[in-house]
Amino acid sequence: MDNVSVVTVFTLSGLSGIANYKITIFIFTLLCYCVIWLVNLTIIVTVIVDKSLHEPMYIFLCNLCVNGLYGTAAFYPKFLYDLLSTTHVISYAGCLLQGLMVHSSIGTDFSLLALMAYDRYVAICRPLVYHSLMTTQRVCIFVCFAWLTPFSLILMSTITTATSRLCGSHIQRIYCINWLIANLACSASVATIIIPAFNYTFYFGHAVFVFWSYVHLIKTCQSSKENWNKFMQTCVPHLFSLAVVVVSFLFDMLYMRFGSKEIPQSFENFMAMEILFIPPIINPLMYGFKLTQIRNRVLNFICGLPPQQALTTAQATDQYMFLTSATEVRNTIHSGLMAPATLVMLLKLCQVKKLPELGLSIP
Repeated sequence: MDNVSVVTVFTLSGLSGIANYKITIFIFTLLCYCVIWLVNLTIIVTVIVDKSLHEPMYIFLCNLCVNGLYGTAAFYPKFLYDLLSTTHVISYAGCLLQGLMVHSSIGTDFSLLALMAYDRYVAICRPLVYHSLMTTQRVCIFVCFAWLTPFSLILMSTITTATSRLCGSHIQRIYCINWLIANLACSASVATIIIPAFNYTFYFGHAVFVFWSYVHLIKTCQSSKENWNKFMQTCVPHLFSLAVVVVSFLFDMLYMRFGSKEIPQSFENFMAMEILFIPPIINPLMYGFKLTQIRNRVLNFICGLPPQQALTTAQATDQYMFLTSATEVRNTIHSGLMAPATLVMLLKLCQVKKLPELGLSIP
C-alpha cells in the first residue's frame, strides 16, 4: 500500500487501435475546432461590438459562447497533440485540471440556459416589468452566479478526488473526467459520494425551474396566435439548445456508467466527444440563424452593408413581438427606455398592426 498514491501520470487508452486513421482524424478534429472558434467568436464579437445587443438575452448568449470556447479548450488542444504523439499520457495535475474545466463548462451551460429560460419567462409573461427586473446590475449578478457556482461545486469534487489514494493510472477514455479518476481510488470515501450527489441534485433543480418556466410560457402563448409567434421566435432556439445539451450529457453519462464493454472503441470515442462537439457548434448556429438582430448584423458585416437601418427594424420588431395590447405598447413607448430610432420604427409597426387606439403619431 506504500506506492498506491504515487501516481504522477495517467495513461489514456481511448486512442488505441486507430493508428491507421490518426492523420484523417487529426484533420477532421482540427477543422471542427476551427469551426467552433469561428461560430462562437462571431456571436461574441457581434454582441460586444453592437451596443443595441447589450440586452439580457444577448448577454447570456454571449456568455454561452464564451463557455463553449472555455470547455473545448480543455479537450481539443490535448487531443490534437495526442493524435500526433506515440504515447497518450497526461500528468496528474493536468488530468485534474482537464476534468475540472470540462465538468464546470457543462455545469455553466446548464446554469446559463436556466437563466435564459427565466429571461424568456419575464419577457413574455411579464413584459411590463421586464426592464425593472432585468436590470444591468441584476444581469451581472446572474452571470457571475452562472459561472462561479458550477466552478465552485466542481472544484470541491476535484479537491476530494485529488486527496484520494489511487490504485491505478489507466483511464479508458480520450480525456480525463473526475468520475473515472475517482474510480481508480483504492476505497470510496463519503465525500466522493455526497458531493457528486449534491451536484446532481443542484442541477436537477435547474431542470425543474426550466420546466416550470416553460409551463407558464406555453400557457401564456396559447392565448393567441401572436403570442405563439412570440414563443416560436424567441423560445425555440433556447429549447433546441437546451435539448442538445441535456441529450448529449445524458448519453455520455449513462453510457459511461452503464455502457457495454463490447462496444467498438470508435463509438466510445464519439460518445465521449459529442458533449464537446455538438453543443459548441449547434448553439451559436441556432441562435445566429433564428434571432433577427444577430442574423442581420452578421449578414450586414459579411456583405459590407450599413447596419443601422436593418438593426433598427429588427430591434423594433423584436420589441413589438413582446407586446400584446395597445396599453403595453403605450407604456413601453412612454417608458423612455428605447433609443429614438427604435421608437420611430416601433410607432411605424404599431400603425401597420392597426392600433389606432394608441393615439400616437409617427414623427
